[in-house]
Amino acid sequence: MDQKNLVLALVLSMVILIGFQFLYADPEPPVGTDAALTEEGLTPTPDGVPGNGIPAPENGVPQADAGAGAVPGVADAIVRSREEVLGEGGRVAIETPRVHGSLALTGGRIDDLWLSDYRETLDADSPEVLLLSPLGTPGAYYAEFGWAPASQGATKVPDAQTEWTANRETLTPQNPVTLTWDNGEGLIFSREVAIDDNYMITVNQRVENTGTASVTLFPYALASRTGLPDTLGFFILHEGPIGVFNETLNEVKYDDLIDDGPIAEISTGGWIGMSDKYWLVALVPDQDTDFKAGFRHSVAGDDKFQVDYLGTGVTIAPGTIGEVTNRVFAGAKEVETLEAYRVGLGIDRFDLAVDWGWLFFLTKPIFQAIEYLFGLIGNFGVAIIVFTAFVRLLFFPLANKSFRSMGKMRMLQPEMTRLREAYKDDRERMTKETMELYKREGVNPLSGCLPILLQIPVFFALYKVLFVTIEMRHAPFYGWIKDLSAPDPTSFVNLFGLIPFDPPSFLTIGIWPLLMGLTMYLQQKLNPAPPDPIQAKVFMFLPVIFTVILAGFPAGLVIYWTANNTLTIAQQWIIMRRAAAAGPAPTPPAKT
Repeated sequence: MDQKNLVLALVLSMVILIGFQFLYADPEPPVGTDAALTEEGLTPTPDGVPGNGIPAPENGVPQADAGAGAVPGVADAIVRSREEVLGEGGRVAIETPRVHGSLALTGGRIDDLWLSDYRETLDADSPEVLLLSPLGTPGAYYAEFGWAPASQGATKVPDAQTEWTANRETLTPQNPVTLTWDNGEGLIFSREVAIDDNYMITVNQRVENTGTASVTLFPYALASRTGLPDTLGFFILHEGPIGVFNETLNEVKYDDLIDDGPIAEISTGGWIGMSDKYWLVALVPDQDTDFKAGFRHSVAGDDKFQVDYLGTGVTIAPGTIGEVTNRVFAGAKEVETLEAYRVGLGIDRFDLAVDWGWLFFLTKPIFQAIEYLFGLIGNFGVAIIVFTAFVRLLFFPLANKSFRSMGKMRMLQPEMTRLREAYKDDRERMTKETMELYKREGVNPLSGCLPILLQIPVFFALYKVLFVTIEMRHAPFYGWIKDLSAPDPTSFVNLFGLIPFDPPSFLTIGIWPLLMGLTMYLQQKLNPAPPDPIQAKVFMFLPVIFTVILAGFPAGLVIYWTANNTLTIAQQWIIMRRAAAAGPAPTPPAKT
């Protein structure tokens, strides 16, 4: 039996597994639109925001103030404790079932937010996940809303130092907060800030004109982040600025923003934000109006990253009120929650905040299937095993055909040995006689490759699901597996925890990877042995190599592979038993 192609398929699979995180790159983001960009910030083109016919403001969206929220006149390079910064100035507490924190009355920023449902580690005493933090603190991260005048200095508008007045002390889902400020020149600014039971904050900005002249103002929103975030750096996951513009997803890397400079987009509908592996801060303008969005980087003592948008100009006549509604999402990238906002609020492609990757047509359905099974079973690990069984059923006809062919090939081993001996000095004749034997017995020597090749995309897609979805984060299985998205924590080096010794990561080969290797070995023993000694040695070491490789993969993926191997062994054993019961193939007379 000539198994070179099969060996090639298996070795290629191994190479892909090793290099997957380097080869599975996200597509390059599209080039920005025709907006002029300056170091000071995003400056729209002269015709202003498309569609409104109103001249654009001269300065565009403000650059995040380097000193705002800190001691006036002192650069925020002087980092202080959260307690010290939060203790300065008035604040409105934020209390919901899923988040808590506060917003600052100075500047009206949303800059203090904790996620109540998520902790940093599996430890029950681990701190909750901190998402937003005021400027002047380590890793400052906040959202800001406001108005930009048509020309600098023409209209006094609220800025980062404005002291707002609140009508209540606590923001809850049942009780929105209204902030007000009078510019003393005939304009009264107000913001109604509301929050739902999840992660969406709605900011309804109003401007009442009590003066005698019309004014034109442009609503804007920005999210600013200080310091280069500590990303995982995996090509299979986007972490950084992100947005949807004109129905197209644009993902920008932090390093590219530093190296290549700012990017601008013009869109009707969409959103812009900054994405971490599991968390998202996204600005959502009115989906029916035009806006200009920007990604940018600056340095003020530390790297600063900003995403922002400038909305359509609003002209406010004397005695009237101008109004615009904006939103900011600040929370966990839960698939169901994002989908609900996409449908309920009409936010274009908001579900793409989860990085489904190029195999989205597999990753998202696989996640939905496992999520559905989890709802029935209550355990993601068991749901993965049941999902594996469904995958096996899907490939059942193809696998049956493959296993029958391999069973016949196993029974043809004596005849193939005879042919090799008879024509050992005539390789061309041996190949010809072998092919005739395959044809006569209805055997396809490549049939064993196809099921393996078809499983590779499913394997990669499941890896992606386990890696990027927060639903899998800290999801337990049974026993020692407390997090299906992390590798098996046990190791044979310390006898799986019996010896008080923490081995280095490259020696952390746990119980589940060993079980996977064992099932792969047993599956291999059921297949016909390669006639070539070199191929036989390659096959002998494949279970060991795959065990070492998969030891560092998420435990949920190893459980899937082990379950898949076990079901394959059972199916293959039954088929081969039936083939054996049918009797050996007749041996044709030797040709001379």
